[in-house]
Amino acid sequence: MSRASPPIVMNFRRTFALLILLVVLPSAGLSGFGVVAIINERAAVEKRLEAAWHGTLEALAEELPLMLREARFVERAGVWRLVTAEGQVLSEVPFVVREGKVESPDAALTAALTAVLPELGNLPSEHTVFSLPVGGHPRLLSTERTADVLHGTQLSSAAVETLLAARADRYLTSPEPVRFTLLPLVREGGEGLVNRLMSEVVQARANALGPPVLAERVLAPPLQDFRLVVLSTGEDPVARASTRNRVVYAVLLGLFYLTLTFGVVYTGRALYREAKLSRLKTDFVSLVSHELRTPLTSIRMFIETLALGRLKDPAQTQEVLQLLTRETERLSELIERVLDWARIESGRKEYHLERMEVPQLVETAVAAFRAQRLDSGVELKVDLPSSLPPVSVDRHAVAGALLNLLQNAYKYSGKDKRISITARVEGRKWVGLAVEDNGVGIAPRERKRIFERFYRVDNLLTRKTEGSGLGLAISKRIIEAHGGRITVQSEVGKGSRFTLQLPVDEA
Repeated sequence: MSRASPPIVMNFRRTFALLILLVVLPSAGLSGFGVVAIINERAAVEKRLEAAWHGTLEALAEELPLMLREARFVERAGVWRLVTAEGQVLSEVPFVVREGKVESPDAALTAALTAVLPELGNLPSEHTVFSLPVGGHPRLLSTERTADVLHGTQLSSAAVETLLAARADRYLTSPEPVRFTLLPLVREGGEGLVNRLMSEVVQARANALGPPVLAERVLAPPLQDFRLVVLSTGEDPVARASTRNRVVYAVLLGLFYLTLTFGVVYTGRALYREAKLSRLKTDFVSLVSHELRTPLTSIRMFIETLALGRLKDPAQTQEVLQLLTRETERLSELIERVLDWARIESGRKEYHLERMEVPQLVETAVAAFRAQRLDSGVELKVDLPSSLPPVSVDRHAVAGALLNLLQNAYKYSGKDKRISITARVEGRKWVGLAVEDNGVGIAPRERKRIFERFYRVDNLLTRKTEGSGLGLAISKRIIEAHGGRITVQSEVGKGSRFTLQLPVDEA
């Protein structure tokens, strides 16, 4: 027992659903990856900037202790000051350690030095630079021993920053406006989660209130309480780069989805078109087989009648021969129409344009219409103004399109057939040729489809009328190939009016 194949529409729906499934799943994964990348973009930009400044910070971190030790203590007015070779004063708050006591105008500094007095006794006699927490905040100190007296000073942060700026110029590789400075190293309050969270909050608050830190490096002992940082003095490059990259991500993601949507729509239309073409091919084979079977059956019947000698009357024989000729012409016309459509569809149809008057064009179509003897019992009226401009057309092609309209007007009219051909100038560039009948008319929902190939309006009259459904489709293609258009006006039960609009030959 054979099984019927699934309908073409069902195959199309299954194929399209599979296409959507195969496209949506990877695109959803890609979108998720893009969103995660956008969220993590700021961290990625910070890492890149830190890597870019790593070499500069390494060099300055190694050179800073050397620069500070190159400075020398100078006594001025009984006060020891730390001065560089260029004459820049680095000292800010002096202090002296004498006979186990610390003398300094800064009480907090005095208390801090007193707490580490035993360690101060172990300091070398030469110039030494180190960091010391004072009141919860680290300070840079410099000392030098003379006999039994240790004199020293707290270094000025502004002076150290100026010294760093003077030396950092040789290492700069970026046009970004930045400055180098020393900031206290933030120590974690403990091992607990709350302590670490509080440290992160403090760090984030400091970054938010001050200039953005581009990169940092913790200094080696004995300056381990400080970190050398690069601060941006202009627009935040992290925010600028991350914003730019997010915009690029968003644009690329938008373009991806736009292209994806276009691809899905285009593929869906192509699949639907192929399904429709497959259905049309099936309908075409069925329709052409039916249309060919009717004249072939008549021809075979007439030939058998003549071959068996059943007709003795010469008049009957002549009538059969005329019917045989008519069926043969009908068969030839159908085959020629199919071949014309095939040539038009494949682009092999050639048009030979010539300048001609509209009455000559109409006369060609009317003569062919009358030659087919389809005007029996039909009232054909031709109304053409004498002032019509000429047109540039292929005489046989456009006359054939007009003939198709005349044949349809004849087929789909009732017993009292009235057909009229009129022409008028429409604007300055168009000539309209109208074929009007008093037939059954066309419903509004059918008017857009009557120009489709193999489509026929389904009513009682069309079922009884022969036709291939190609006439209007061929006429439309011919007129459009000449740069014109075809329109229809119709009312059910009152007839139809088809208008061929042809461009005027301006030459």
